[in-house]
Amino acid sequence: MAVERIIDTSIHPEDNEEQQIEVTLRPQSFDDYIGQERLKRNLRLAIDAAKKRQEPVDHVLLYGPPGLGKTTMASVIANEMGVGLRITAGPAIERAGDLASILTNLQDGDILFIDEIHRLSRTIEEVLYSAMEDFKLDIVIGKGPAARSVRLDLPKFTVIGATTRTGSLAAPLRDRFGHLFRLEFYTEQEIAHIISRAANILNNRIDPRAADLLSKRARLTPRIANRLLKRVRDYADVNGDGIIDSKTAESALALLEIDTHGLDPADRHMLRSIHENYGDNPVGLTTIAALTGDEASTIEDFFEPYLLQIGFIERTPRGRRITPKAVRHIEVEWK
Repeated sequence: MAVERIIDTSIHPEDNEEQQIEVTLRPQSFDDYIGQERLKRNLRLAIDAAKKRQEPVDHVLLYGPPGLGKTTMASVIANEMGVGLRITAGPAIERAGDLASILTNLQDGDILFIDEIHRLSRTIEEVLYSAMEDFKLDIVIGKGPAARSVRLDLPKFTVIGATTRTGSLAAPLRDRFGHLFRLEFYTEQEIAHIISRAANILNNRIDPRAADLLSKRARLTPRIANRLLKRVRDYADVNGDGIIDSKTAESALALLEIDTHGLDPADRHMLRSIHENYGDNPVGLTTIAALTGDEASTIEDFFEPYLLQIGFIERTPRGRRITPKAVRHIEVEWK
């Protein structure tokens, strides 16, 4: 059974409290949205132009590692446009009828946000092509010789797709998006600002030094920053007066075993396993998965992006290679 990781970037569906806090902390406008400045500039321009022409904004594809704010950005776009937002996920749309039901219930200008859009089946993608391009929906009524095709008119809507794997997206679907934006990792200063803002919304006092400390352990990811804040807040309530200062934050992070680079025991186990078994030689993804007991897709989606970002591993034509910087970290800081 998988062990819960505090630095996991996925949302846990069974954790209602986490989901409620996630929604509460989400910014509602570009002014509230911290970071992603280049993306915001381009989206502001697209939205202002669409509003001036009184048209829906062109379809948008947001991609990048999980936890960076793709769903939040979709919500902000809907608020800035002043339209409705319908949220679904690729795996949830199993049949063409499911997609038809969603599309026919949209209003003019509405936004359909499809998370994990790369997991749509090819059959669903083909139905979505004409819907996105011509705002028409072709459905088949009946079976056998009596079957007939009916073309329905759809309202003018916008699809916002989110994916961690653009390479898994079919080229014809990818080509139907007018805007493609990559969400980048945040800076530590931006994460500290996000933490201070979240603490204020949660009615918790946090020392600026504590916010800076948490920002260095949050893996440059807002979702992890908010999750760490929640855990440190719990620690402060139980072991102190509820005020989060640097000493309280340090103690809570030590209890959670989150080190100075934001790595947890699972990260360190993976790095140590590669180093002890292969040294600085390249290792294949499936071999790393066998060493750690995780799926190869988990390594690729949840471990790799941040470790690549901080220079602890690098990709080579022959596989992944641990860097001297990572070796120093696991040998000096975690003997």
